[in-house]
Amino acid sequence: MLSIGWQSTQAQEISAKVTVLSNRIATQVDKRIFTTLQTQLNNLLNNRKWTEDNFKVNERIECNFILNLDKMVEQNVYTASLIIQAARPVFNSNYQSPLINWQDNDIRFRYVEFQPVEFNENRLNASDPLAVNLPAVLAYYVNIILGVDYDSFSIKGGSPFFKKALFIVNNAPTGNSIYGWSQFDGLRNRYWLAENFMNERYTLMHDAIYQYYRNSLDYFYDDERRAREEMMNVINLLHTYNTSNQNTMVLQFFMQSKSDEIIQIMKKAAPDQMQRAVGMLEKIDVTNAKKYREQLK
Repeated sequence: MLSIGWQSTQAQEISAKVTVLSNRIATQVDKRIFTTLQTQLNNLLNNRKWTEDNFKVNERIECNFILNLDKMVEQNVYTASLIIQAARPVFNSNYQSPLINWQDNDIRFRYVEFQPVEFNENRLNASDPLAVNLPAVLAYYVNIILGVDYDSFSIKGGSPFFKKALFIVNNAPTGNSIYGWSQFDGLRNRYWLAENFMNERYTLMHDAIYQYYRNSLDYFYDDERRAREEMMNVINLLHTYNTSNQNTMVLQFFMQSKSDEIIQIMKKAAPDQMQRAVGMLEKIDVTNAKKYREQLK
């Protein structure tokens, strides 16, 4: 069993909504179990103090966690995917810019209705690893969210949270049926994301996150020309990073859901600048290469 750490009367750092989808689970399973689980997960994320900083209610980071249950593989043990979404407000606007939009497909956990669903970073390897795996995954992504958010306001400001995420990885629940925490589980998982964020070779990514949000997006509604020039600098920086460090998870993770914003900012660029941007974006964000070519011309 895991136990929640210290609490605070101050507003928490995140405003999280957890949704548990169970339509794929066999009809003989009592679906009320998953309503209980959803309530417990929301309480876990929203009632815990995740940092030492004090946030006003309107400063909370808006985030969504969608746990899509796939099947029950044995009694009370489920496989699932988890969608993680978080957004950051852009200065002088009502617009929320995506910080994270990611899907983790390696979720397996044990849950019995009304069992404690809690997190204690000092007891990650409990006697029942499957019972503590889901809270550990959620706590990991909360720290990733905090890390990216803090990075967006100050260069490498998120390092303490990426360090906590890596700590969770290094002490994560283990077992033959638990995946996503090990470097041997593939090239796109929780291990590699935390490792990339903490790897000094990839420090340019922290600069890019800060410049993308603080130097470009935060000026878009006041000084669109400045925002566009700064976005071009970000694209150059990401291209430099990608040239030296190809196929890293952290770049793919960052670029997820960024294409629409980049196009919105760069669509009024001069033709030669736009052409240079597209040439680099095609290599940085291969998934959206066609989209850049069609909309930035």
